[in-house]
Amino acid sequence: MPTDIAETPNFTPSGTAYVLDPARPVLAHRRSLTAGQSVAMHNHPRGQLLWAVEGVLRVTDGHGVWIVPPSHAVWIPGGMAHHMVCETRAELLNLYVDPSRDPRSGQAKGRGGGCVVLMLTTLARALILRLGESDTAQAFDASLRNLAEVTLDEIARLQEAPLSLPGGQDSRLTRVTRHLVAHPADPRPLTDLALLAAASPRTLERLFRKETGLNFRQWRGRLRLLAAVEALHQGQSSTAIAWSLGYRSPSAFVAAFRAHFGLPPQKFLQGAQAG
Repeated sequence: MPTDIAETPNFTPSGTAYVLDPARPVLAHRRSLTAGQSVAMHNHPRGQLLWAVEGVLRVTDGHGVWIVPPSHAVWIPGGMAHHMVCETRAELLNLYVDPSRDPRSGQAKGRGGGCVVLMLTTLARALILRLGESDTAQAFDASLRNLAEVTLDEIARLQEAPLSLPGGQDSRLTRVTRHLVAHPADPRPLTDLALLAAASPRTLERLFRKETGLNFRQWRGRLRLLAAVEALHQGQSSTAIAWSLGYRSPSAFVAAFRAHFGLPPQKFLQGAQAG
């Protein structure tokens, strides 16, 4: 994948996000996007569960920037201004919730009251996919109403992600982070990766701290753990994940995983799938 993709606001928000109809509380919209496609900052009355079935997204609101793989989704409250960029080719399946229904009301809000990164359960994925196969543009029959209600209940139960990855907006920084998202096992030090950004290592380290709140080593460690969570959801073993992500050994990976999550990888996965 190219390491310097121009962000082009060459698609617009779905009109589905602006439909006001309490009789159709959850609407689904699917679209395929290429790496680098983006949408300018916007808002809409319906709340949005933004999920990339495949691919990695960068989502920005007025309070932060997050990099989001398919193991996670982002809840965007109705009326919240946000901006999205595809870090890789992506298949999006979004749910839009009528403002008469807010499944996340009463839940902990995101940083500063903005978007919230959520860990998807196996049930949540199945419900979203089922809605994506349904015709939510027409009047809901009893079966579709029931499906919508169960989906809203599951969205309300989703836990905020125990690990999220802050992003950044400076073009020099995003050239490096985009490359690492595509190649999380890249072992090169920041002095070498700085060549991708045409910036000095000192400048990049400063940008990491300023825009993500993490130093480069911490950020790359989080990226690898986030990639590991996605690989676990895909059924990969801890051994395969360790070698694919550049850990020194499987035991080093398990130790790093346990240090952050408090559980070894397989037990963490069982809890995440159960919700």
